[in-house]
Amino acid sequence: MTTPFIAILLLAAAPPPQKAKELAAQKQWEELYLAFAAADPSAYPEAQRPLVAGPLLKGCEALLAEDAVMAYSLGERAVAFQETAGALRCLAKSALKTDQRASAEEALKKGLENFPKDGAFGLELGRLQLQDEDSTAALATLERVPAKSKESKEARQLIQRARAKASAEGVARREAERIEQRINGEGDTRTAKGSEVGGDIRPASLSYESGVGKDGMRVRANRRFSIRYFNSERDFGQRAEYEGKVVSALDEAYDFTQRTLGQARERQLDVVLYTRDEFRTHLGPTYAARVAGLYHDNAIRMNDAAELTQMTKATLVHEYVHAALDEICKGGGDALPRWFNEGLAEYIEWRYLGLDGPPRHLKDMMRGAAKQDRLPKLSDMDSRAPISMASPEVAYGTSAMAVRELVRLGGADKLLSFVQSVDRTTPFEKALQAAYEKDFAGLDQAVRTALSGR
Repeated sequence: MTTPFIAILLLAAAPPPQKAKELAAQKQWEELYLAFAAADPSAYPEAQRPLVAGPLLKGCEALLAEDAVMAYSLGERAVAFQETAGALRCLAKSALKTDQRASAEEALKKGLENFPKDGAFGLELGRLQLQDEDSTAALATLERVPAKSKESKEARQLIQRARAKASAEGVARREAERIEQRINGEGDTRTAKGSEVGGDIRPASLSYESGVGKDGMRVRANRRFSIRYFNSERDFGQRAEYEGKVVSALDEAYDFTQRTLGQARERQLDVVLYTRDEFRTHLGPTYAARVAGLYHDNAIRMNDAAELTQMTKATLVHEYVHAALDEICKGGGDALPRWFNEGLAEYIEWRYLGLDGPPRHLKDMMRGAAKQDRLPKLSDMDSRAPISMASPEVAYGTSAMAVRELVRLGGADKLLSFVQSVDRTTPFEKALQAAYEKDFAGLDQAVRTALSGR
């Protein structure tokens, strides 16, 4: 039997698209399903398939509240005829209502890949992954919800929950590993595998050890971090609670940078936590009034860190990126232009806060500056810090949007490879031109275009 003859037989057996329209108009949903339950979509010309898919989707949506089983059946057939965003959404909803979780996840994943601008798919899939205690997958999914979608606000809330879970899971995992090592006689001790250098605690493992440094500061350290703060008036219980929060925040900064940039810092990093008065005493009133934290001399120094708020943790992520760049970049962080170093840290801070771009108030400020042709140029921030510009907030935002443009052009992997290749022998702008075919002026224009919405 020839292929054309088979096609003729199938067409003869398949109900016409007009039948679907008629049954939907009469709200005869069960008859609609039965009419097309065995129909082969490939037997219809491609142009006719939407004429069948539309009525089937209409039935799925109509029955979703009162008859989820039939809604699922209609949704499944609608997707078979045409994979529209609406059909995949209805199929996922009806699958969840009928406890068909695997089918719901499959529909949501397909929707996320085929319709990335529709925030519903990322939001609902991320929610399911959170329910399944897969916080790492949930984070990756929720971060794909477009910042301008109506689902972005709820997605940001779920991102914070996922990050907290991921951080807690990381701490629990490391503690389990430490206990297992101790049981097996492999536990690290300060004298066996770590070291005390000039009174400082330098463990070789990821397990934290506590003590007092030679400068009188409380110290809690592992291989990655050495956390320091003045004891103040905290009792033992308060110290333990505070140190636990700091450890969790630093582990979160490490994990988030590793996940977002593709690499974190491996050398031990000093993190000094000051109250506002202590920061003023040690670094002077000018810094105390202008900065929330800074990375300097191989240490992060945090201003007003007596309480760890969400913004304090975001600042910690920002400064941690500087510390990571100091190690990742072949020539050290100083080999990078000030706008790039600060811009990457600011961009990753935005991502940590669940944003894909500047906050609304900053975006409005930047748009106003762009209209007046007063946006700072990247060439002006090659060796001059954004904080020293006429409008520091706009300068940081401009720098971060320039980095965001590089991520848009080549992704995080390419950006990481580019940073790793930078050294002091090749001018940065020349290396940028070779990697991205853009110079500073080209990135300036890209930022202005992004702000204009074109």
